[in-house]
Amino acid sequence: MRLVNIRPDRGTALFLAILPFALVILAYVLGSAERLSANPDDKLLPSLVSLGDAIVKVAFTADARTGNYLLWSDTLASLERLFSALAISTAIALFIGVLVGMLPIVRSFLAPFVAMVSMVPPLALLPILFIVMGLGEASKIALITIGITPYLIRDLAMRVEELPREQMIKAQTLGASTWQMALRVVLPQILPRLMDALRLSLGPAFLFLIAAEAIASDSGLGYRIFLVRRYLAMDVILPYVAWITLLAVAMDFALVRARRFFFPWFGAAK
Repeated sequence: MRLVNIRPDRGTALFLAILPFALVILAYVLGSAERLSANPDDKLLPSLVSLGDAIVKVAFTADARTGNYLLWSDTLASLERLFSALAISTAIALFIGVLVGMLPIVRSFLAPFVAMVSMVPPLALLPILFIVMGLGEASKIALITIGITPYLIRDLAMRVEELPREQMIKAQTLGASTWQMALRVVLPQILPRLMDALRLSLGPAFLFLIAAEAIASDSGLGYRIFLVRRYLAMDVILPYVAWITLLAVAMDFALVRARRFFFPWFGAAK
């Protein structure tokens, strides 16, 4: 029997899914135990007990200086920036992506420019943004927006171009205008694809967010990680990294569920 034809049952699939995580945790526990046995003050791989104590401190103990629960206040600050940038990027990409995909004249005008902009490393623009826009919230949101919007535009434009040409011809035959075709033919079909594109953009969006917060901020998940690194506080850094990962996974899951709820036909087609 060829491997390509072997399909695990539900229990085996669940075991295989959990196995990599269990192996990573086991490797960490063994590595931590070995380093701590050689040096009890080692900070590189803190014990699980130390990680638990740090989580309690940042998540469930009010900070003596500010009175805030650091993990939650940092999370709120980061998510406000992230959601603002995602909303702006989505609106811009949806508008320009549909126009580029539908209208040949707009495609000739904007497609080369968008393609060129998408090749610019967003992090290289960070100093420019700080100089032009200052160190406030606007520059951080702008970095995330600049980082993911060109990709979203190109992806949506390609999806619009892939729509069957016959649909446009039939709509025109029935007397539909350009805007009616955009709203009634194109938009309903690319919205679920937009959700998938947003899912793929979450990783880069978090990267740009953490980079901006690390360089110039007084709150946020990235700010906290780079603040405590000078003390080699791995017991704080590791939980923060794990928390950022869980946030991204939760957002990805929410987008998948929303797509299936609002566009069940798209999932069925898959």
